[in-house]
Amino acid sequence: MKPEVVFENEQLVAFNKPSGLLSIPDRFDTQKANLLKLAESRYGKLFVVHRIDRDTSGLIVFAKDEETHRYMSSLFLSRNIDKYYLALVQGNPAQLDGSIRKGIMPHPTLKGKMVVNARGKEARTDYEVLQNFAGYSLVKLQIFTGRTHQIRVHMHDLGYPVVCDPLYGKGSPVYLSEIKKKFKLSINELEEQPILQRLALHAFEVHFKDAGGHDIHIQAPLSKDMQATVRQLEKWSK
Repeated sequence: MKPEVVFENEQLVAFNKPSGLLSIPDRFDTQKANLLKLAESRYGKLFVVHRIDRDTSGLIVFAKDEETHRYMSSLFLSRNIDKYYLALVQGNPAQLDGSIRKGIMPHPTLKGKMVVNARGKEARTDYEVLQNFAGYSLVKLQIFTGRTHQIRVHMHDLGYPVVCDPLYGKGSPVYLSEIKKKFKLSINELEEQPILQRLALHAFEVHFKDAGGHDIHIQAPLSKDMQATVRQLEKWSK
Protein backbone atom coordinates (compact mmCIF):
# COMPACT_ATOMS: atom_id res chain seq x y z
CA MET A 1 0.00 0.00 0.00
CA LYS A 2 1.32 3.44 -0.96
CA PRO A 3 -0.85 6.24 0.50
CA GLU A 4 -1.19 9.34 -1.65
CA VAL A 5 0.97 12.34 -0.70
CA VAL A 6 -1.09 15.54 -1.07
CA PHE A 7 1.40 18.08 0.32
CA GLU A 8 5.07 18.23 1.19
CA ASN A 9 7.63 20.86 2.14
CA GLU A 10 10.78 20.87 4.28
CA GLN A 11 8.80 20.75 7.54
CA LEU A 12 5.65 18.73 6.76
CA VAL A 13 4.25 15.88 4.74
CA ALA A 14 0.51 15.23 4.34
CA PHE A 15 -1.26 12.08 3.17
CA ASN A 16 -4.72 11.10 1.96
CA LYS A 17 -5.36 8.13 4.29
CA PRO A 18 -7.68 5.41 2.96
CA SER A 19 -10.58 4.23 5.09
CA GLY A 20 -9.75 1.15 7.16
CA LEU A 21 -6.11 2.07 7.78
CA LEU A 22 -4.99 3.04 11.27
CA SER A 23 -3.39 6.48 11.60
CA ILE A 24 -0.78 5.32 14.13
CA PRO A 25 0.23 1.93 15.61
CA ASP A 26 -2.38 0.01 17.58
CA ARG A 27 -1.65 0.02 21.32
CA PHE A 28 -2.20 -3.72 21.62
CA ASP A 29 -0.96 -4.95 18.24
CA THR A 30 1.85 -2.85 16.80
CA GLN A 31 2.08 -5.13 13.76
CA LYS A 32 -1.22 -3.90 12.33
CA ALA A 33 -0.80 -1.79 9.22
CA ASN A 34 -0.84 1.93 9.96
CA LEU A 35 -0.16 5.14 8.06
CA LEU A 36 2.73 6.26 10.27
CA LYS A 37 4.67 3.04 9.66
CA LEU A 38 4.05 3.21 5.90
CA ALA A 39 5.05 6.88 5.81
CA GLU A 40 8.24 6.32 7.82
CA SER A 41 9.30 3.57 5.43
CA ARG A 42 9.56 6.31 2.81
CA TYR A 43 10.52 9.39 4.84
CA GLY A 44 12.33 8.13 7.92
CA LYS A 45 11.38 9.43 11.37
CA LEU A 46 8.12 11.43 11.39
CA PHE A 47 6.21 13.09 14.25
CA VAL A 48 2.48 12.71 14.92
CA VAL A 49 0.54 15.94 15.42
CA HIS A 50 -3.03 14.63 15.02
CA ARG A 51 -4.94 11.54 13.91
CA ILE A 52 -8.28 10.51 12.46
CA ASP A 53 -10.36 7.38 13.12
CA ARG A 54 -9.46 4.20 11.26
CA ASP A 55 -12.72 4.16 9.31
CA THR A 56 -12.47 7.84 8.36
CA SER A 57 -10.58 8.59 5.16
CA GLY A 58 -8.65 11.72 4.35
CA LEU A 59 -6.05 14.20 5.43
CA ILE A 60 -3.32 13.52 7.98
CA VAL A 61 -0.30 15.79 8.45
CA PHE A 62 3.01 14.64 9.94
CA ALA A 63 5.93 16.83 11.04
CA LYS A 64 9.42 16.05 9.79
CA ASP A 65 11.32 17.46 12.78
CA GLU A 66 10.84 18.07 16.51
CA GLU A 67 10.59 21.85 16.23
CA THR A 68 7.79 21.63 13.65
CA HIS A 69 6.13 18.93 15.75
CA ARG A 70 6.02 21.25 18.77
CA TYR A 71 4.66 24.11 16.66
CA MET A 72 1.96 22.04 14.94
CA SER A 73 0.93 20.39 18.21
CA SER A 74 0.50 23.86 19.73
CA LEU A 75 -1.75 24.87 16.81
CA PHE A 76 -4.04 21.91 17.42
CA LEU A 77 -4.09 22.46 21.18
CA SER A 78 -4.82 26.18 20.85
CA ARG A 79 -7.35 25.54 18.03
CA ASN A 80 -5.50 27.85 15.67
CA ILE A 81 -6.02 25.51 12.76
CA ASP A 82 -9.15 25.22 10.61
CA LYS A 83 -10.27 21.61 10.03
CA TYR A 84 -12.92 20.65 7.48
CA TYR A 85 -14.60 17.33 6.72
CA LEU A 86 -17.03 16.05 4.10
CA ALA A 87 -19.73 13.56 5.06
CA LEU A 88 -22.62 11.82 3.38
CA VAL A 89 -25.46 11.73 5.90
CA GLN A 90 -28.84 10.08 6.04
CA GLY A 91 -31.77 12.42 5.48
CA ASN A 92 -32.04 16.10 4.60
CA PRO A 93 -31.34 18.61 7.39
CA ALA A 94 -34.16 21.12 7.82
CA GLN A 95 -31.59 23.92 8.17
CA LEU A 96 -28.99 24.14 5.41
CA ASP A 97 -26.34 25.32 7.86
CA GLY A 98 -25.90 25.54 11.58
CA SER A 99 -23.65 25.20 14.60
CA ILE A 100 -23.90 22.27 17.01
CA ARG A 101 -22.55 23.12 20.46
CA LYS A 102 -23.19 20.18 22.74
CA GLY A 103 -20.91 18.44 25.21
CA ILE A 104 -19.68 14.92 24.51
CA MET A 105 -18.78 12.20 27.00
CA PRO A 106 -18.30 8.40 27.00
CA HIS A 107 -21.51 6.38 26.93
CA PRO A 108 -22.31 5.23 30.49
CA THR A 109 -22.70 1.56 29.55
CA LEU A 110 -21.43 0.99 25.99
CA LYS A 111 -17.63 0.92 25.85
CA GLY A 112 -16.15 2.73 22.86
CA LYS A 113 -19.25 4.78 22.20
CA MET A 114 -19.76 8.48 22.93
CA VAL A 115 -22.91 10.41 23.72
CA VAL A 116 -24.11 14.01 23.84
CA ASN A 117 -24.41 15.18 27.45
CA ALA A 118 -24.39 18.61 29.05
CA ARG A 119 -21.81 17.32 31.56
CA GLY A 120 -19.46 16.21 28.78
CA LYS A 121 -16.50 18.10 27.35
CA GLU A 122 -17.42 21.10 25.25
CA ALA A 123 -17.65 20.37 21.54
CA ARG A 124 -18.54 22.50 18.54
CA THR A 125 -19.30 21.36 15.00
CA ASP A 126 -20.46 23.75 12.27
CA TYR A 127 -22.12 22.28 9.17
CA GLU A 128 -23.23 23.37 5.71
CA VAL A 129 -25.34 21.26 3.35
CA LEU A 130 -23.65 21.22 -0.06
CA GLN A 131 -26.10 18.96 -1.91
CA ASN A 132 -29.47 17.42 -1.11
CA PHE A 133 -30.56 14.09 -2.59
CA ALA A 134 -33.52 11.79 -1.97
CA GLY A 135 -32.78 10.44 1.50
CA TYR A 136 -29.18 11.67 1.64
CA SER A 137 -27.17 14.88 1.92
CA LEU A 138 -23.56 15.81 1.25
CA VAL A 139 -22.40 18.01 4.13
CA LYS A 140 -19.27 20.07 4.79
CA LEU A 141 -18.32 20.26 8.47
CA GLN A 142 -15.85 22.31 10.47
CA ILE A 143 -14.80 21.10 13.90
CA PHE A 144 -13.49 23.52 16.51
CA THR A 145 -12.76 20.82 19.09
CA GLY A 146 -11.40 17.32 18.64
CA ARG A 147 -13.60 15.05 20.73
CA THR A 148 -13.75 11.33 20.02
CA HIS A 149 -16.29 10.61 17.25
CA GLN A 150 -17.34 14.28 17.43
CA ILE A 151 -18.91 14.63 13.97
CA ARG A 152 -20.56 11.22 14.17
CA VAL A 153 -22.06 11.95 17.59
CA HIS A 154 -23.24 15.47 16.72
CA MET A 155 -24.83 14.47 13.40
CA HIS A 156 -26.57 11.52 15.07
CA ASP A 157 -27.90 13.85 17.75
CA LEU A 158 -29.13 16.23 15.05
CA GLY A 159 -31.02 13.34 13.48
CA TYR A 160 -28.86 12.87 10.38
CA PRO A 161 -26.25 10.18 11.10
CA VAL A 162 -23.28 9.58 8.83
CA VAL A 163 -24.01 6.93 6.20
CA CYS A 164 -22.66 3.42 6.96
CA ASP A 165 -21.94 4.33 10.59
CA PRO A 166 -22.26 1.12 12.64
CA LEU A 167 -22.10 2.93 16.00
CA TYR A 168 -24.37 5.92 15.53
CA GLY A 169 -26.41 5.05 12.45
CA LYS A 170 -27.82 2.03 10.64
CA GLY A 171 -24.41 0.85 9.48
CA SER A 172 -25.96 -0.67 6.37
CA PRO A 173 -24.21 -0.38 2.97
CA VAL A 174 -25.51 1.77 0.13
CA TYR A 175 -26.80 -0.09 -2.93
CA LEU A 176 -27.46 1.38 -6.35
CA SER A 177 -30.86 -0.35 -6.35
CA GLU A 178 -31.88 1.95 -3.48
CA ILE A 179 -31.10 4.99 -5.62
CA LYS A 180 -31.80 4.05 -9.23
CA LYS A 181 -35.34 3.26 -10.30
CA LYS A 182 -35.74 0.17 -12.48
CA PHE A 183 -32.32 -1.10 -11.40
CA LYS A 184 -31.30 -4.42 -12.95
CA LEU A 185 -28.32 -6.65 -12.28
CA SER A 186 -25.91 -7.10 -15.16
CA ILE A 187 -25.83 -10.47 -16.89
CA ASN A 188 -22.60 -11.48 -15.13
CA GLU A 189 -23.76 -10.58 -11.61
CA LEU A 190 -25.37 -13.11 -9.28
CA GLU A 191 -26.03 -10.57 -6.54
CA GLU A 192 -25.74 -6.83 -6.19
CA GLN A 193 -22.58 -5.38 -4.68
CA PRO A 194 -22.77 -2.20 -2.55
CA ILE A 195 -21.42 1.04 -3.97
CA LEU A 196 -20.42 2.19 -0.47
CA GLN A 197 -19.88 0.01 2.59
CA ARG A 198 -17.67 2.07 4.91
CA LEU A 199 -18.12 5.15 7.07
CA ALA A 200 -18.92 8.05 4.71
CA LEU A 201 -16.69 10.57 6.48
CA HIS A 202 -13.63 12.22 4.92
CA ALA A 203 -11.09 14.64 6.42
CA PHE A 204 -10.99 17.12 3.56
CA GLU A 205 -9.02 20.27 4.32
CA VAL A 206 -6.87 22.20 6.82
CA HIS A 207 -5.85 25.87 6.92
CA PHE A 208 -3.17 27.29 9.21
CA LYS A 209 -0.18 29.60 9.37
CA ASP A 210 3.22 27.95 9.52
CA ALA A 211 5.97 29.04 11.91
CA GLY A 212 7.09 31.66 9.39
CA GLY A 213 3.62 33.19 9.17
CA HIS A 214 2.81 31.80 5.73
CA ASP A 215 -0.72 30.59 4.96
CA ILE A 216 -0.86 26.83 4.36
CA HIS A 217 -3.93 25.29 2.71
CA ILE A 218 -3.97 21.52 2.24
CA GLN A 219 -6.75 19.42 0.70
CA ALA A 220 -7.19 15.67 0.34
CA PRO A 221 -9.47 14.82 -2.61
CA LEU A 222 -12.61 12.90 -1.72
CA SER A 223 -11.97 9.17 -1.83
CA LYS A 224 -12.98 7.30 -4.99
CA ASP A 225 -15.76 5.27 -3.35
CA MET A 226 -17.41 8.39 -1.91
CA GLN A 227 -16.94 10.25 -5.21
CA ALA A 228 -18.63 7.40 -7.07
CA THR A 229 -21.54 7.33 -4.61
CA VAL A 230 -22.08 11.08 -4.91
CA ARG A 231 -22.04 10.80 -8.72
CA GLN A 232 -24.71 8.10 -8.61
CA LEU A 233 -26.82 10.22 -6.25
CA GLU A 234 -26.43 13.23 -8.55
CA LYS A 235 -27.53 11.13 -11.51
CA TRP A 236 -30.42 9.17 -10.03
CA SER A 237 -31.52 10.67 -6.72
CA LYS A 238 -32.19 14.37 -7.12
